[in-house]
Amino acid sequence: MPTKPLARPNKTGLPDETVAHYDHVIAGVDGAERKGAKNAYTSRNGHMFSFLTADGLALRLSKEDRAAHVKKHPGTEPVLQYGSVMREYVWIPDAVFRSTRSMRALFRKSWDYIGTLPPKPTKKSK
Repeated sequence: MPTKPLARPNKTGLPDETVAHYDHVIAGVDGAERKGAKNAYTSRNGHMFSFLTADGLALRLSKEDRAAHVKKHPGTEPVLQYGSVMREYVWIPDAVFRSTRSMRALFRKSWDYIGTLPPKPTKKSK
């Protein structure tokens, strides 16, 4: 897979090619953008729905999509971060992550699901 230019500087400590592919997948959804300087993630209306770590890509899916994903890819949940279970998240196998078509379809499902949640209120500075 050829390396594409990064959407923003890579300070994650992950390989540029991995972050570039994540950016490429994100670019397939209008309005989505990679956030986080050291921890690459995406969010919509204040809800995080994907993040990229050295362990791989975690994606937040609806109950139905999560069940279908886990059935097709056993062992892709639970997602643990800092000793806590990340509810609604599943790990995306590397073969799926590297497949732009499969990954964009999953990413779109996640984007659409998060769009059904009410926006989180913003925190106002005092």
